[in-house]
Amino acid sequence: MKQTVLVIDFGSQYTQIIARRIREQGVFSEIVPHTVTAARLKEISPRAIVLSGGPSSVWDGGAPSIAPSIVESGVPVLGICYGMQLLVRMMGGEIERSHEREFGPATLEITDCGGLFSGFQSQADVWMSHGDRVVRLPDGFAGTARTRNAPVAAMGNDERKIFGVQFHPEVAHTPEGGKILSNFLFNIAGCEKSWTPEVFTARAVRDIRESVGDSRVICALSGGVDSSVTAALLREAVGASLVCIFVDTGLMRLNEGDEVVDMFAKSGIEVKRVNGGDRFLEKLKGVSEPEEKRKIIGREFIEVFDREAGGVGGAKFLAQGTLYPDVIESAGANAAAATIKTHHNVGGLPEKMNLKLVEPLRELFKDEVREVGRHLGLPSHFLDRHPFPGPGLAIRILGEITPDRLDMLKRADAIYIEEIRKAGIYNDIWQAFAVFLPVRTVGVMGDKRTYDNVIALRAVTSLDGMTADWAKIPPEVLETVSTRIINEIEGIGRVVYDISTKPPGTIEWE
Repeated sequence: MKQTVLVIDFGSQYTQIIARRIREQGVFSEIVPHTVTAARLKEISPRAIVLSGGPSSVWDGGAPSIAPSIVESGVPVLGICYGMQLLVRMMGGEIERSHEREFGPATLEITDCGGLFSGFQSQADVWMSHGDRVVRLPDGFAGTARTRNAPVAAMGNDERKIFGVQFHPEVAHTPEGGKILSNFLFNIAGCEKSWTPEVFTARAVRDIRESVGDSRVICALSGGVDSSVTAALLREAVGASLVCIFVDTGLMRLNEGDEVVDMFAKSGIEVKRVNGGDRFLEKLKGVSEPEEKRKIIGREFIEVFDREAGGVGGAKFLAQGTLYPDVIESAGANAAAATIKTHHNVGGLPEKMNLKLVEPLRELFKDEVREVGRHLGLPSHFLDRHPFPGPGLAIRILGEITPDRLDMLKRADAIYIEEIRKAGIYNDIWQAFAVFLPVRTVGVMGDKRTYDNVIALRAVTSLDGMTADWAKIPPEVLETVSTRIINEIEGIGRVVYDISTKPPGTIEWE
């Protein structure tokens, strides 16, 4: 049985990052809402509990809290930002609204180099984000660090194993945050490193075999990393009982459908490819609104998949590449989470097809999926591809989708990716892609005046896609990309580069 660290969510934008950082330490983590009951806590039996930050103030009416029995359970607790302030208030300390809020980088002065700060020097760089501060600690607690504006930037009670930090150890802007989490997990909570791709794969294979038995399993193969790793995992578990159905919508990157089929053919996995490009384009004709595009693609995908799956005899199970973030959002673990987009995998197909659902990756984050894929022998060049949206290039063509626009975008995107690979910077970028803009601009080619379309290039650096900065691609690389796109693709007369950050922009344009 794996050890679990429970992350209780108060609506922080960083909650999933906390869970991922814990897993990077080799310990399994699970996110639950702040409404989690003591009974559920007992059922999970966590080795430790982490309280996330959040947008609320403990002074707000209806500010989120937790059952007092959770704090009194004897399980080691670490409160982060709002989580620390909530602990202070629940245990009789005092919080006040700060006259000077603290957002961004700060220098932490460590006054106790034990506990959370074992192995630290007297100072550390941290990332702050708070408007309240602790002015009186609960009985039995000691302050262990401070900043210029936070007299208590960290606290602890060694006997009760309850600790708190006012800053965010989970973000990259706190360089030694991993060491703080490590001290809490291993030195304080006594966790063991038992969460690895090898351990996960062995357990997942065993669980699949137990649940599926001798039945055939259909895998909804989209060509993306998630469904491909799902297929590789099913191959290990059920062998020839696996049938993959690949609905090629025609909206993938240039030649990507062929690459997917070839890769699995070499692995000995049966793939039924359905070429539906013409059908999808016909259904999308005249449609410009992004969410309507998603709905049409999702609906058509289900109909095509349903028809093909009906021809697979003896199938009782459907495998999908659902990931942990999809599960969290769909289940509402984070009350502040945005509505899940219609192209995610959670729900839909099984209801229509009367198949039992198999979701072997539903405990994993994206980076963990890639590591499992590596362990299963999938090639790195495939696993390390940049993220690609479920609706494909349909939402990278602004406005109506036509065959000509789709062809121009595929070729422009292929040139872009080819050149950043040549420059050796592909793996330094979180996501790079081209966007077709429904804008025509004047130009000159030779002695002729042109009035052609625009391609926008987007590239961002990020740790997890939640926040992102535009990638500083060398000008000479951008120049080569622009020159090739305009020279090689008839109908494109201008190339622009998107230098928006997230927030306020998003990574994708639609």
